[in-house]
Amino acid sequence: MTEADIKFSSRQRNVGISAHIDSGKTTLTERVLFYTGRIDGIHEVRGRDGTGAKMDSMDLEREKGITIQSAATFCDWAAVPPEKVGTELDGAGPNRGREKFNVNIIDTPGHVDFTIEVERALRVLDGAVLVLCAVSGVQSQTITVDRQMRRYDVPRISFINKMDRQGANPWKVIDQIRHKLRKPAAAVQIPIGQYDGFCGVVDLIRMKATYYEGEKGIVVRETEVPSELLEEAETKRAELIEQLAEVDEAISDSFLLEQEITTPEIVAAIRRCTINNSFSPVFMGSAIKNTGIQALLDGIVAYLPDPSEVPAQALDISLPTNAPPVPLVPAADANLVGLAFKLEEGKFGQLTYMRIYQGTLKKGGYIFNARTGKKMKVPRLVRMHSADMEEVDSVGSGEICAMFGVDCSSGDTFTDGQTTFSMTSMFVPEPVVSLAVLPVGKETPQFSKGLNRFTKEDPTFRVHVDKESKETIISGMGELHLEIYVERLKREYGVECKTGKPRVAFRETITQPAKFEYTHKKQTGGSGQYGKVKGFIEPMEFDAELGSDVAFESRIMAGTIPAAYIPSVEKGFREALKKGSLTGSVVTGVRYVLEDGAFHAVDSSELAFITTALNSFREAYVKAGPVVLEPIMSVEVVAPTEFQGNVIGNLNQRRGTIHDTETRDEEFTAVVDVSLNDMFGYSAALRGMTQGKGEFSMEYKEHVAVNMGKQKEMMEEYQKELQAKRDAKK
Repeated sequence: MTEADIKFSSRQRNVGISAHIDSGKTTLTERVLFYTGRIDGIHEVRGRDGTGAKMDSMDLEREKGITIQSAATFCDWAAVPPEKVGTELDGAGPNRGREKFNVNIIDTPGHVDFTIEVERALRVLDGAVLVLCAVSGVQSQTITVDRQMRRYDVPRISFINKMDRQGANPWKVIDQIRHKLRKPAAAVQIPIGQYDGFCGVVDLIRMKATYYEGEKGIVVRETEVPSELLEEAETKRAELIEQLAEVDEAISDSFLLEQEITTPEIVAAIRRCTINNSFSPVFMGSAIKNTGIQALLDGIVAYLPDPSEVPAQALDISLPTNAPPVPLVPAADANLVGLAFKLEEGKFGQLTYMRIYQGTLKKGGYIFNARTGKKMKVPRLVRMHSADMEEVDSVGSGEICAMFGVDCSSGDTFTDGQTTFSMTSMFVPEPVVSLAVLPVGKETPQFSKGLNRFTKEDPTFRVHVDKESKETIISGMGELHLEIYVERLKREYGVECKTGKPRVAFRETITQPAKFEYTHKKQTGGSGQYGKVKGFIEPMEFDAELGSDVAFESRIMAGTIPAAYIPSVEKGFREALKKGSLTGSVVTGVRYVLEDGAFHAVDSSELAFITTALNSFREAYVKAGPVVLEPIMSVEVVAPTEFQGNVIGNLNQRRGTIHDTETRDEEFTAVVDVSLNDMFGYSAALRGMTQGKGEFSMEYKEHVAVNMGKQKEMMEEYQKELQAKRDAKK
């Protein structure tokens, strides 16, 4: 990397804003854009002025007051560089020694139904801001976001929002970060004033008080720490140093030797520990009251990494699959490597969001899709500001941009053709709910066009046509997820749809190994069909390396089945997995091991071995202790304390297992595991029993076996359905 690359990279930050529903992510992003000069006025998420927040660009987002799609933007912020904070180069007052930094921001949804939006944002970001509510603290979706951040090893700073609310308790929230999220954390600020009187923060590192005054908190006034807060500030500063001493060697040595620890040493330690993911500094503020946002921006620059500090790796597809990953260099003159992490249909065609990991992407230049090998030209290159865009001629390493007119899929890698690198793809969870959809009136091409576009944009949204009923089935992460896509079909494509009853994505699996030996013979004049297979099936756990809990293994020796027919055996096995014999659900958690077999020189064919494998699996399946699995959801309910008895009673009726309850002031929280099948209609039921004051969030936890009574019922129902279809055919 050249000196120019290092300087350019050090002035870049790629940041995501993530949190539980209604923690104030979009409101916070709106303030960030206002203070950095990207927008002229502040609009609220549920805007009464009819405008809505800038980052909620879809009409549906503005109507429902939720974020559905992650939105990207960029801004400039003048901050004190990390290496100068607390030194003599850090001047007095709020404008002290500041330099310009470029910050790319992605505002992500809080609803678990849109979890893929968070996954793909975190896959390409270098750091994140975890927003927590000062009253509710760590909630169910906070734990999910934490898990996603850990999956991609994303450093984070924490921001405790809503400090102006009654019952705000930042110290309880910090304790929850340490214990519930198991993340070492400490406050770098303490609040000035409580609840409605919250008006600023004390910076524990520089020991200065900062007040946010004037219209929309635009005037930042810095003073000495008020005398009544001095003792608390010194105690909390000592706690910060103590927490750092536990995770940072340099601070630990000074702490044990009882040496004075300087401000630059604290800043350097927080930055080191945040980047290596062993610590999270905690900021405080109130986005709605325009307080503490500028200090958070300073914290993003000071403590989150620049692109050169986050080791990016790619796989060299010219090497064997077990070869180690290749490190990428964020240099402008290196060979281009970029990842298309999100697709969107815009008015000018497909918009492809891309993170550049090394090299430079130029408008009019040629790029190659590493997956397909296709060469294509970049006709238009833009930087996004929510739904608005800004034309650019080139984009450098470490930046996020969008391209028009480039055909690809989400997760594709692009290069300049000089390398054989490919980025690893993101984690995509399996859908848990299905719904039959049928256009009202005559089916038009718009129906297929809309569904094709949605599946390309969102890997968690699946579409298939049921072979027997000929119905179009859409599958996704929850009722809300599918409801949004049905509504989008109506608004964006003019297709009104009728929907069937939501169906749970049950699965089937086996509980014990079973052997098979199956011969397929068919003689109908001319060449017939012949195939023989022998082996066993066994239960299988999820394999992280394969990314699956289903595997095919061939142990054929000495060519008892020709190598050309082995893929056909695997194809037959995978075909059999599509429908289990108990309820017609997908079969998971199975390994098929082929040990022996036979073939016929004339009668054997690919089709014969597909049929042989399919039937051999079905024969072994009934002997392997098959069971039906149902999705269990982790549900968090928040409601006024007066309704606690009714809410808990209703959850018990739904066969829920209560894991945790917490009562604070006038509301309580219950965390419960409930079968998804028992959660349909819960939204209306909760509103009814809490006078509209209750809220709940729900996320997929795991699939577990249903009880034998229910399994028997489901099997009988499935047999009746099959019989009805057979009768209909007659």
